[in-house]
Amino acid sequence: MSVSGFADPLFLLLLAVPLLARLLPEAGRDGGAALLVPEGIGALLGQGAASGGRALWRTALPLLLWVSLITALAGPRLLVPNPALPVSGRDLVIALDLSGSMVREDFLIDGREVSRLAALKHVATRFVLGRGGDRVTLVIFGSRAYVASPPSFDVQAVATAIETAEIGISGRATGISGALGLALKRLGQSEATSRVVILLSDGVHNSGPVEPRDAARLASEQGVRVHTIAMGPRDLTNAGGERDAVDAATLRAIAERSGGTAFRVRTTDDLLAVAEEIDRLEAISGNGPSALVYRPLWLYPALLTLGLAGLMVWRAQRA
Repeated sequence: MSVSGFADPLFLLLLAVPLLARLLPEAGRDGGAALLVPEGIGALLGQGAASGGRALWRTALPLLLWVSLITALAGPRLLVPNPALPVSGRDLVIALDLSGSMVREDFLIDGREVSRLAALKHVATRFVLGRGGDRVTLVIFGSRAYVASPPSFDVQAVATAIETAEIGISGRATGISGALGLALKRLGQSEATSRVVILLSDGVHNSGPVEPRDAARLASEQGVRVHTIAMGPRDLTNAGGERDAVDAATLRAIAERSGGTAFRVRTTDDLLAVAEEIDRLEAISGNGPSALVYRPLWLYPALLTLGLAGLMVWRAQRA
């Protein structure tokens, strides 16, 4: 902890006001112009007659009050280190499918029928908020993929980005390989022991020249695990030709090739299973980035000023 001075040091110039005021003539001296001040302020300027201990009180109290007041206005402060938050050593990229099929209302969360978008936000937000200590990046994809939230230990900020995401902002197709490629690029320079991609999708890859299985093979070569979450209530094997079914088989192949795990999310219990799997990954305990913050100290001279003012009033009433 170190002293960092004052927030507004220019206020300290006002400390010289009593000294400058004493240079002005008192009222009635030489019959010329004079500075007329109240009796209490006159004591601060050293005007008026007094002797002994009373003179000391009449001069010292106003002077000390003035110094404490100006000090409070100047804003004394300390520069102190902010305790670093513990981190797990995991780097996570959450890749969310926001293609056009997310508008369908055919998903159950806790027994309630909701749209796929609402289900995705419910699942992804709760998952991210449970990742305290991990550094999380948010990638949103449709026809194209983009980074919606850069790498951050602030999981609340990432959760807010998920809540405000809208369908169509990245196109209405489903480009799974593009999302994986962008996630791998973001993790390429990470030095974390555990590097993980969490891929949530409700459809079939239909955008981009690269096959998702090839992207999964690249993830495996780079040491990145990809956990996939199939968000659709029906997949291609039992959809009966229905549109917008999830390709659970491809998502499962992506997970297996990269050393991850494939999940089907229908309830919040499935979400807990995903979180437990991530927690089992190897991680390094340590501290996150620390920072220096200002601790304001103006309150202490302000309280001293208030106390001295009260003392001066009390003495004046007794006089």
